[in-house]
Amino acid sequence: MDEYSRFVDWDKMDVSAQSQDTKELTCTDIHELKQLARQGYWAKNHSLRAKVYHKLISNIPCRTVTPDANVYRDIVVKIIGKRNSSSLPLPEFVDNSLIPTYCLNAEGIGAVRKIILCISNQFPDISFCPALPSVIALLLHYSKDEAECFEQVCRILACNDPSKRLIDQTFLAFESSCMTFGDLVNKYCQAAHKLMVAVSEDVLEVYSDWQRWLFGELPMAYIARVFDVFLVEGYKVLYRVALALLKFFHKVRAGQPMESDSIQQDIRAFVRDIAKSVSPERLLEKAFAIRLFSRKEIQLLQMANEKALQQKGITVKQKRQNVHLAVHAENFKSEIVSVKEMRDIWSWIPERFALCQPLLLFTTLEHGCSLSRFYCHSEGHEPTLLLIKTTAKEVCGAYLSTDWSERRRGGNKLSFFGTGECFVFRLQPEVERYEWVIIKHPELASAGSETENHAQAASSTLSSSSIPSDPSDRLSPFLAARHFNLPSKTASMFMAGSSECIIVGGGDGQALYLDADLNHGRTSHCNTFNNQPLCSENFQISILEVWGFRD
Repeated sequence: MDEYSRFVDWDKMDVSAQSQDTKELTCTDIHELKQLARQGYWAKNHSLRAKVYHKLISNIPCRTVTPDANVYRDIVVKIIGKRNSSSLPLPEFVDNSLIPTYCLNAEGIGAVRKIILCISNQFPDISFCPALPSVIALLLHYSKDEAECFEQVCRILACNDPSKRLIDQTFLAFESSCMTFGDLVNKYCQAAHKLMVAVSEDVLEVYSDWQRWLFGELPMAYIARVFDVFLVEGYKVLYRVALALLKFFHKVRAGQPMESDSIQQDIRAFVRDIAKSVSPERLLEKAFAIRLFSRKEIQLLQMANEKALQQKGITVKQKRQNVHLAVHAENFKSEIVSVKEMRDIWSWIPERFALCQPLLLFTTLEHGCSLSRFYCHSEGHEPTLLLIKTTAKEVCGAYLSTDWSERRRGGNKLSFFGTGECFVFRLQPEVERYEWVIIKHPELASAGSETENHAQAASSTLSSSSIPSDPSDRLSPFLAARHFNLPSKTASMFMAGSSECIIVGGGDGQALYLDADLNHGRTSHCNTFNNQPLCSENFQISILEVWGFRD
């Protein structure tokens, strides 16, 4: 075997998948490296993978003073001494994480704990890092000795490139990543998300397991392939693979009975035994088939979630409020939806707002059917939730991400505003959430109502000609531009208002038009999809409510 075999138990390794062909990696072009990593170019040669890891990690920009192999040799005797490392307590920041053994031999298993303890000594600023044991265990397979593995892990932890996120090291970063993952599931895995909401009492708790699926439950052959790409492409790869795992779980388990108290264990068991149903190549193929947001957008979403947690005072480990507490039966009363229905809606909204409680801002039963009063009570609140009950007992609504005061930017002209986080939904007669059409179906960006004059005017703002042709020059219109001081061209168009009407539209071809008297409304439906319409094409409003979000 090669010089990187010291900590490997070759009886556990899939030697049949290892090639003895001598390979070298000479390319330095990042795009070529991405392709090679995704294709598994160095996956079947143990020595080559070790050399590639060393090369990639050596190129990570780090703090000026980053502990190296010599530091480890100096401190390991002082910290561990002659004691058995297995008897030493691990630092709290690993959060009782699994220490996967993968294909390590006895010496390698003991070395994981020693390296964790030495890292704790050198990185006192780490407060929460449950992925660390898995990363160390994985890198030991491709290290000549403990000191070399220690140095490589330190370089990953000490990365100082603000655009390159690698491993979460604080509870705030970890928790916001869980919220961001929940947001991404809500957007890209709607069928799986619907299942999670149906069977889990706290879906946020399920999604908080996402890093454990990768750094703990995935078998060695799989996490090594993920890590290959991770070192080249960064954190976004982890989201992709976790989303793919959830998609496969839903595909395999959909229709089978599941209990609320076992869903987390069911997903963990599925990931552990993934080799029974999905190959590493198929997993990565699925992951990269997801048309995920750009790295910049995910970073902005993460920032927004961190800010929401900080405002709530959640910066150290504590149990997060679940949706049952946010929408509490004793404090919630609506004439349109039940507590359960509101909780369903709460499971769809961005996670940073799911921390808040619903606050009734406007209801036609109390404030009358006046569009001006609607604006008066709704302005200054962002986001808001619109609920409508028709005289035919239909119930529909919309999550609106942007303050209604934005409508004034267009002067007297009806113009659209909002973000791609907006969506419309129906609760009665059947529950259906409609994804925003420009994100889910870009080719239908101009789809909308062509039967109404107002909607015709609005659809011109939704046309693809209003979007820059070069996708590399812009963010997709997901986040509110003004929240992050972004140029206005990154904003999107979903909602519009004037003194004469309100238009909310775009979700899978669905558009909702409300008259100024708030008594009548109309809908349009793009026939390209098989979705049922939002509600009747022409309807009378029985009750209309607007809800805000209270900290």
